[in-house]
Amino acid sequence: MIYHLAQYIQQHWSACNILHYVSVRAIASLLSTLIFSFVCGNWFIEKSKQWFRAKARAWTPDSHKLKDDMPTMGGIFILSLVFLNALLWCDLSRPHVWVLLLCLLLFGVIGAWDDWCKINRRTGINASSKFWLQVVCATLVVIAWLYTTGASTTVTVPFFKHFNPDLGFFFIPWAVFIIIGCSNAVNLTDGLDGLAIGSLMPNFLTFSLIAYLAGHMQFAHYLCIPYAATAEVAVIGATLIGASLGFLWYNAYPAQIFMGDVGSLALGAGLACMALMAKQEFLLLLAGGLFVVETVSVIAQVLSFKYFGKRILKMAPLHHHFELLGWPEAKISVRFGIISLILCLLALITLKIR
Repeated sequence: MIYHLAQYIQQHWSACNILHYVSVRAIASLLSTLIFSFVCGNWFIEKSKQWFRAKARAWTPDSHKLKDDMPTMGGIFILSLVFLNALLWCDLSRPHVWVLLLCLLLFGVIGAWDDWCKINRRTGINASSKFWLQVVCATLVVIAWLYTTGASTTVTVPFFKHFNPDLGFFFIPWAVFIIIGCSNAVNLTDGLDGLAIGSLMPNFLTFSLIAYLAGHMQFAHYLCIPYAATAEVAVIGATLIGASLGFLWYNAYPAQIFMGDVGSLALGAGLACMALMAKQEFLLLLAGGLFVVETVSVIAQVLSFKYFGKRILKMAPLHHHFELLGWPEAKISVRFGIISLILCLLALITLKIR
């Protein structure tokens, strides 16, 4: 039924204003993804209990031992919903769609392999191998994006909208760094029930809206942001929001399933890819500030212990520090989600600041 409805919209609304058309498909994709998640969620969890049980992560508070043998790899569920609904609702003639799906797929495969190794061998992929796999995959994504869409190699600097340096060839390593950095930052944040997915949703909403605005010449001109022909990215962004909401239904405290690296690595990379396509990767530092702080907390903890023999936090990443201070897990997830929402709103405000 959903497939026929999507076909009807594509056949009969093709002459409508393209942005109204995109907005309708974005809302429809969000709702259909959410419906699929409610219909199939319990079935996937039961299958995951058979195939994807895992031990709690190392270097976590002792209370996490209660989470041993919880089903993981819920990211497969998220990505399956995104791919299915993207194929139903997106304009598949747009290369942006395929590049973003490629990014989600490649990083999802890396995460799935890592999760599978943890389940079966108790240790994941070697850190060095995992990093170089990410470099190769991110490079493929960036080159495919630049080649198929003809995207510019300029960068947009917030508050200095008329300063758009062209990085030329060096844009490729820059974009690769953004994708890998965001992917791993989300992975580090995924340590409590509902924490990562609850913090990702405001970011997906923010960059879906930015992609929509950047894809409209008049809106882009009014906001003094680069026109990027990325309106179709908003449809995939909507599926990501719907899939995230559906997964949060099962991942909220106490979680019935974890997303695993297959989810966190893929969703982090997908978020970075959306920001790059909309030419607003610097805004990711603000909107995704929570992920940045979580990453910095790990780096600071390691450096402090290495050079001074002292830990600045009770445990890193930051959310475990608050957990050891006595904050309930659900409270940390909700408060971090609120902070993420506030940062995303601040990022949207900066779009109009010249």
